[in-house]
Amino acid sequence: MPTEQAYREYVAGNLDRLRRTAYLLCGDWHLADDLTSTVLVKLLRHWKRAAVMQHPDAYVRRMLMSAWLDERRRPWRRESSTDRLPDRPAPGPDADQRLDVLSLLAGLPPRRRAVLVLRYFCDLSVEETAQALGCSEGTVKSQAARALESLRAGLTEGDPQWI
Repeated sequence: MPTEQAYREYVAGNLDRLRRTAYLLCGDWHLADDLTSTVLVKLLRHWKRAAVMQHPDAYVRRMLMSAWLDERRRPWRRESSTDRLPDRPAPGPDADQRLDVLSLLAGLPPRRRAVLVLRYFCDLSVEETAQALGCSEGTVKSQAARALESLRAGLTEGDPQWI
């Protein structure tokens, strides 16, 4: 029988991964925290069902993906960008290239971005990604190919191993 303690253990073991996945989807740490919190509240409500699933991580990823797509549809999220960036911490090794890739990733359409995050960050197979997004395997392959092509075209300098 699923317990509150089992839920706490699941969250403790997966919180960082969920938060990083949310960040890669939305490109904003604050929104990633909000998405993660939203998903964890929903997960707590449905914990009895999720705890007995064979792949609860897939269920939670699907919840995260849905929460992000729902958030993108909200009218107040249609904000305009500014030229002025907030202060950032000192970059580490290869930070400029990493920022370039993240910037290019942020510019992709939501579906392509979701495919790349699920395939290459979450390390899902084509089949698992198609299931998570509710589309065909061919769509996942074509969206991944187009997304990677866009990223490659956007990188003018640097080592192509990033893609």
